[in-house]
Amino acid sequence: MCIRTFVKINLMHFSDLGLSPALLTAIQRANYDTPYPIQVEAIPAVLQRKDILGLAPTGSGKTAAYILPILQHLLQQEAPRDRQVPVLVLVPTRELAIQVAEVTENFSRFLPRRIKSLAIFGGVSINPQMMKLGGVEVLIATPGRLIDLVGRNSVGISRIHTLVIDEADKLLQMGFREEMDHLLELTPKKKQTLLFSATQDQELASLIQQLLKDPVEIQVAPTDFTPDAILQEAYRVSPETKGPFLRQLIQSGDWKQILVFASSIRTADNMVVKLNKNGIQAVAFHGDKSQGARTEALAKFKSGKTRVLVATDLAARGIDIQGLPLVINYELPRSPKDYIHRIGRTGRAGATGHAISLITPEEQHHFKVIQKKMGKWVTLVPEEAFGKPSDSTGLSEQSEA
Repeated sequence: MCIRTFVKINLMHFSDLGLSPALLTAIQRANYDTPYPIQVEAIPAVLQRKDILGLAPTGSGKTAAYILPILQHLLQQEAPRDRQVPVLVLVPTRELAIQVAEVTENFSRFLPRRIKSLAIFGGVSINPQMMKLGGVEVLIATPGRLIDLVGRNSVGISRIHTLVIDEADKLLQMGFREEMDHLLELTPKKKQTLLFSATQDQELASLIQQLLKDPVEIQVAPTDFTPDAILQEAYRVSPETKGPFLRQLIQSGDWKQILVFASSIRTADNMVVKLNKNGIQAVAFHGDKSQGARTEALAKFKSGKTRVLVATDLAARGIDIQGLPLVINYELPRSPKDYIHRIGRTGRAGATGHAISLITPEEQHHFKVIQKKMGKWVTLVPEEAFGKPSDSTGLSEQSEA
């Protein structure tokens, strides 16, 4: 029977959660301050080796919620000398695999014993990954590449004691159910399973029933992650002036990082060329880029070497940047759900955010549909009014609806 916990207020400290002094030192040196709500609930339960069902969106702090107690468990054991990994984290995308590996490494480097972690994913050469698998304690993997490596006897998952399935809903949506079932058959029946998902549907319910035994259910209150935490603005522009207006918008502020969404690869590439020609450092991030190019682009953006990242929706699924100040919708996505996902890249984990959309006359009706589904109305301001004090010239979509 699930224990249902609805997280509302976080007044705890990491020292209250049962973590060892070594982990607390690592947390402090990694510049983590106050734990997020899901960490307050998940860390003690994982330390008690209970199964977990975590219903929480990306950006809620769930990676550290499971990595910290897992590291504490591993510190109490000897490092493996073979290729049988004790901890497996399954993720849907390459970007999320890299992100989880970065969090793991960030904490591990401050521990008394270095705990080896590795992210493996497709789209890159398999040989370098095979060579690094010896002694890995935390393996973060996409299903397809893991099946390839298991099939080559390069890694074993038959003795894992902890299985994490991160963003389980996306794994199912992306068609990985058969691969997951195959991998699950290779894992021991007796293990701790931690499953995290932003949403819950019938297919996920089936997976939960299959995997989890008397789990602690942790649900981050949806009110903590609504568009209300994000300042939304929208400007009515013509197709001819949209590009120049974007450049004017970017140059008008001191935002250190700006994530711009385009609806097509061609638009993203063209936009990057024009931004760079106008002295604005920008790089494209989409599915036509090699994994190496995508990793490099994201690293430059995170480090501040590149100010603007222009991304398509599919590629952006794994982008998680703490403190991202601004998201710009150069073009609207097809679905309201994708719009919320886009603007949710800012204003994460309780922080405030800023999202700006550029709306052509042809997009106005679709923008109304998005706002209606979102349950929040955004004033549509003529581009001529940009930079001027707001007044009655702003056209309220709510009054038109």
